[in-house]
Amino acid sequence: MVKRCYVVVAIMLGVLLAGCAGKGNRGEVTLHLSNWGGADDDPVYARKIDGLYRQFERENPGIRLEIESVPDEYVQKMILSFVAGTAPDVLSLDASSAGVFINNGVLQDLSPLAAGDPTFKASDYWANVLAIDQRGKALYAVPGDFTPLVLYYNKKLFDRAHVPYPSGVWTFQQFLEVARKLTLRDSSGRVIQYGYNFTNWMPGWIVWLWNNGGDVLTPDGGRAKGALDSPQNVASITFLRDLVLKEKVSPDLSQTAATGVDPFGNGQTAMEISGHWELTSFKTAPKLKLSDVGVAQAPTNLPKGRTVMYEVGFAIPKQARHPKESWKLIKYLTGHLYQQAYQQTGIAVCGRKDVANERATDPREQQFLNLVPTARGPWGAQVVGYDFVEQEGKKMMERVLAGTDPKQALSEMADRIDSYFKVR
Repeated sequence: MVKRCYVVVAIMLGVLLAGCAGKGNRGEVTLHLSNWGGADDDPVYARKIDGLYRQFERENPGIRLEIESVPDEYVQKMILSFVAGTAPDVLSLDASSAGVFINNGVLQDLSPLAAGDPTFKASDYWANVLAIDQRGKALYAVPGDFTPLVLYYNKKLFDRAHVPYPSGVWTFQQFLEVARKLTLRDSSGRVIQYGYNFTNWMPGWIVWLWNNGGDVLTPDGGRAKGALDSPQNVASITFLRDLVLKEKVSPDLSQTAATGVDPFGNGQTAMEISGHWELTSFKTAPKLKLSDVGVAQAPTNLPKGRTVMYEVGFAIPKQARHPKESWKLIKYLTGHLYQQAYQQTGIAVCGRKDVANERATDPREQQFLNLVPTARGPWGAQVVGYDFVEQEGKKMMERVLAGTDPKQALSEMADRIDSYFKVR
């Protein structure tokens, strides 16, 4: 397997790291937790979560928590903290960039701590979710939450067009036929409602490649050539292009950008592919009721559908001075009490099966759980520098929508990726 890494990142993370945890008063351990900003806009929720942090301190005398929310450039700032010797004791590890930290050997293998803790049960988590941060028997993070990507649909628009809701496995062609029926025009022929909202976001449209038997890299993650430029991917990219340019069942990207609004949330498109986090925005969408939002699996030309899932876990730096206390914090953050409160944000699916199942009284939540077995982690969890691939994917799709032949665009993209990773 070809070794892949950012040269700069490898050098930076390969330096000798200083201790990460500090001591407050004599005999007191201070643990630093770094995560994203989260849903702190809600002061009631913020107070509740802060109360849970304080409860952890009460239950663990001698441990004090310091919480750092990093809403912007999180990965870059975490890398710099490792280099500066100021890495947190526990950090949120996002699946889309987990490879940067795991593959460079700066995180502690948590499996010995887990094996020595009778209260930790791997069976509390879905195996494929837990596997995102595993390398063989080594475990580098415990899942907090995650989301498979799903197809959202507007029940109200389906009902108006007398179109049945999507259910179970459906093909690309069946999807296209539905999208045509849901695309409406006025007397002058101008489209006033689209069947689908295609967004040029590769982490989202990769599901179209997977569901047509294609992929971005070879199975070992070592090469793009021979995988990205496959006939299956050419067909998938052609299909997506035609949704916009030929069939006109999806708005042109420039149209969407010009309006400055979310077409699905504004009731202008009937379907889109996204993650669980969208449910939080649907609650305040101007022309969409949450009760009108349905959840289905993405179209597939395979016997069973596939989707990608993005997960956030909690990890401990290898040089942490208080790994046992840090493990206690991870156990608390992924425990039933904390997760039950945190999941009230509705931003994701809980990594714990029990809490996720408690929330599945909502049919939408149950549909997310139904799709978990079809999900796999993103390439970014395995391949360092995969963000370059996603940047190139966006550029490639822009070229295709501007008229470049999909086969040519994919071949050129594969060459650029292999050149970037210095594949021989």
